[in-house]
Amino acid sequence: MLSVFDKGAFAPCPSPFNMAEHVLARADALADKTALAVVGRDGAEEWSFRDFKAAVLGTGAGLLQAGLTPGQHLLMRLGNSVDFPITYLGAIAVGIIPVPTSAQLTAPELDKMMPDLKPAATVCQPGVSLPNDPGRIITLDELRKFRALKAAPFDKGDPDRPAYIVYTSGTSGHARGVVHAHRAVWARQMMWQGWYGMTEADRMLHAGAFNWTYTLGTGLIDPLSIGATALIPAPGLDPANLARILKFQRATIFAAAPGVYRRLLREAPDLDLPDLRHGLSAGEKMAAGIAAAWQKRTGRPVHEAYGMSECSTFISGSPGAPATPGTSGRPQPGRRVAILNEAGTPCQVGEPGQIAISRQDPGLMLGYLGAPGETAARMRGEWFLTGDQATMDKDGGVAYLGRADDMMNAGGFRVSPMEVERAFAGFEGMGDCAAVEISVKADTCDIALYYEADADLSEPALISHAEGQLATYKRPRIYRRIDKLPRAANNKIARKALRNTAAAPKAT
Repeated sequence: MLSVFDKGAFAPCPSPFNMAEHVLARADALADKTALAVVGRDGAEEWSFRDFKAAVLGTGAGLLQAGLTPGQHLLMRLGNSVDFPITYLGAIAVGIIPVPTSAQLTAPELDKMMPDLKPAATVCQPGVSLPNDPGRIITLDELRKFRALKAAPFDKGDPDRPAYIVYTSGTSGHARGVVHAHRAVWARQMMWQGWYGMTEADRMLHAGAFNWTYTLGTGLIDPLSIGATALIPAPGLDPANLARILKFQRATIFAAAPGVYRRLLREAPDLDLPDLRHGLSAGEKMAAGIAAAWQKRTGRPVHEAYGMSECSTFISGSPGAPATPGTSGRPQPGRRVAILNEAGTPCQVGEPGQIAISRQDPGLMLGYLGAPGETAARMRGEWFLTGDQATMDKDGGVAYLGRADDMMNAGGFRVSPMEVERAFAGFEGMGDCAAVEISVKADTCDIALYYEADADLSEPALISHAEGQLATYKRPRIYRRIDKLPRAANNKIARKALRNTAAAPKAT
């Protein structure tokens, strides 16, 4: 029996189509209901479906008046405020292609994106880094004035045309723009019951910031599309306060990365959550001990999902079909997924191989921006290769085994070791260096930088250098001098040997 799961194709996306129109399809019928609340310690900024839709379409009109045209790129340099989703959907509504980015990115990181991206404009708030060539600057004050403009019509067209671009660390060490089509949102319907078990009556609290694709999709786009209420933490809210927010806001579904669950279990004295039905976890593999501890403390299960920026989540457990022990769940109904061997053919059930998803999946990216070679390298026959190893059982249960390459996972964000290493090129006194993800304690990993040098380098200087070159989640937390980096016969750095170093250093 082969490791292929296929329970039938999902319904095709209609045409003409607009992603933002699909997301806001319930807005008129639910005009007075709270669509989105940005929640802080002392209250929430609430937006009804009526007001949110009006702001989205007014913003779309303002972007067109500012001189942008459909198909152009709009770089988003905004923090975790309601301005982020309004701008994101406003651009998509009128055919402009938004590029949401983390406010943590530094100017050097942004500059590396510009040759391929070439944004026509950048919307930004004070205090965030900008690239050297941002196109026209649209300030936060200008952006907010757009909301009052007469609503723009939806730009409808081919569902395969580009809708938005998100950036992810590429295996080559360069951040890659993942270009998604308008149809990507249509494919997300497979998650509604295949993972969330969400209905219009739900109140979904996502612990992440808007700029994270996990938050933007699971925490915002899907609740709005269903007609549920999206709850997002306000800027600066300590994750330890989430337990109080969950209870006060009567959240029925909670979504977060495993590290947030771990922190709440450790720091929140009260996890009495009577309205919560279940939790959702994605971004990285959740340890069985965390899920069990959460179930014991709250009496509520956590349903895990596996996915990636190129296709969102497509393997998961759900309230209606919980994952079997030891697996992350099954491919969602409508998905075609396989475990492939090195020859690119499906493995036998139980044999380890690489997770692959059908290239016909409506949620799969159009490709990497300006990188046709990297796009082609991820395709093999009818499959898109994820780079992750797993086994599949006879019922379709997928047990995750880890990366097939050296990519690191920092709090749910994939980070290329080569990107980190390049940031330290030319650092005074440093020879060759290698970044690896190492375990520092049970269920916790950090990025470590091993380097060759005649003597230990100043750790404050290393930390300061990283702050000027890398977003917070990409920065090493551990620095260790090594006499000679281990290398394989082909002279490539043997990262596995570094990861297997017996004594892990303490996190800084």
